[in-house]
Amino acid sequence: MTALPVATDQSAAVSLLELTQGAVVTQSIYAAAKLGIADVLSDGALTAAEIAERVGSHPEATYRLLRTLSGYSVFTEREDGRFELTPVSDALREGAPDSMRGMALVMGHPLLWQEWEHLLTTVRTGEANTPKLRGMSTFDFLMSNPEYASTFFQAMGNLSAIETDPVVAAYDFSRFGTIIDVGGGGGALLAKILQRAPGSRGILFDAPHATGPAAATFEEAGVAARCRVENGSYFEGVPAGGDAYLLKHTLHDFQEPQCLAVLGNIRQAISPDGSLFVVEYVIPGDNARHAGNFIDLWLMLMLDAKERTSAQYADLFARAGFRLTGVIPTSSPASIIEATPC
Repeated sequence: MTALPVATDQSAAVSLLELTQGAVVTQSIYAAAKLGIADVLSDGALTAAEIAERVGSHPEATYRLLRTLSGYSVFTEREDGRFELTPVSDALREGAPDSMRGMALVMGHPLLWQEWEHLLTTVRTGEANTPKLRGMSTFDFLMSNPEYASTFFQAMGNLSAIETDPVVAAYDFSRFGTIIDVGGGGGALLAKILQRAPGSRGILFDAPHATGPAAATFEEAGVAARCRVENGSYFEGVPAGGDAYLLKHTLHDFQEPQCLAVLGNIRQAISPDGSLFVVEYVIPGDNARHAGNFIDLWLMLMLDAKERTSAQYADLFARAGFRLTGVIPTSSPASIIEATPC
């Protein structure tokens, strides 16, 4: 009888086992977020029974959930048996400055899990499977499911919010007279840039439904007198004459023909000596662990879109009449990709 091979490195098997349990961690964080456990702990430590009473859950089951998450530093149990927040679980609070509660809620949402069940099909075919599953585009499905859409866009807002300050800190935009944020939504990024560039003026350009909060955002930031809103579609054209054009997390949502259409419109509108700034996750060339790799799979599954390497951006820009001049990392997973007309 031939002996079965014996694993020589059990730690590798254990590492793989822990990776396969990632789904359990995600669902545990989702349950904690859905129950609002972090919020009830914001006033101080509580026992699992006290938490359960406040959030309407089972005491022992709540303890077991908290015990598991404490192993990942999401909560911590004190010697007196009470649980308290950690810096990680503080980000699960609804009103935390860098709240990730929306992201936790979407990553554990049953509708999202239905979509991830089909990643294997997408890998086999190379085609987005979510539109096939839903019978409509991902964006149409979101619009027809308001509760899910609210959770989804709150999650995207969480991601965007933790990138704004790092982007502004990583680059000095004060040399530009007019800065145009294309697809800039509610104007948070443009407002922060104008605060640090007191001699610059800004134009926020996006669809009417997206720019609704902008007036209040600009007023609160003290930049309303130097900024205006224009509405339209970047597939049809963008405001002309800007010295700097911003595109944040726009290109990764589209296939190359649509990307080239947006970039082509900016190329026609930009000043000859202007600069284009694209804020995206730039995939590292060494296969290092990076948030962009996970978002890339998500885009592949939902939209048949993708994140790109710096070389892929250089090629995309060249076909639209731009030359990539630099990739500036930030303290967030996002980078600033700078290009100039050529």
